[in-house]
Amino acid sequence: MPGAPLSVRLRPIGAALLLALLTSTACTTENSPTAAQAGQTLKKHVLQLLEERNAQNVTITDPGGKNIPCGDGKAKQTFAATGQDLPQRGPAALVDSLVGALKRVAPYDITAVGDPGEPVRVRNNAAHTLLTLASPGNGQYLVSGETECLGVSLRG
Repeated sequence: MPGAPLSVRLRPIGAALLLALLTSTACTTENSPTAAQAGQTLKKHVLQLLEERNAQNVTITDPGGKNIPCGDGKAKQTFAATGQDLPQRGPAALVDSLVGALKRVAPYDITAVGDPGEPVRVRNNAAHTLLTLASPGNGQYLVSGETECLGVSLRG
C-alpha cells in the first residue's frame, strides 16, 4: 500500500502479531507455565538452595526433564539432588538450614513440617513447584521436588 498512511500499512502486521500471541498461549491456563518450564524452575531452585548452603559433592539423584502424565493432558516433572555438609551436623540442624536458606532462592511457603529433623515440604505458588527439604543422616542434604500438573506445551 504505497502512499497509504503508516498506521494503515502497520495494521496487518499488528493483527498478525496479535494472532500469533493468542494462538501460542491458547492451550495453557492463565499465567501458568508448561510442565517443562516449571521443571526448569524446579531444577534451578533445588541447585540454588544447595549452593546457598555451600553443599559439597552435589549429586543429582533425579535428573528430571521428563513429563510424567497426570491426567487431562497434563504432566508434572521431578528433580532431586543431594549434597554434603559438615559430618557432625545432624538432620534437624541441616533441615533448619535449608529452610532458612530457601528465602534467598524463591518465595516458598511451608505446607508440612514434622518433628525436628523430619522433612519439611514447601510450595511456590507462582512457579507451581513443591519441594521436600530433608536430611537422611548427619552431614547429608536431600532436596527433591516436583511441579504441579501442568499443560505440556504452549500449542494446542
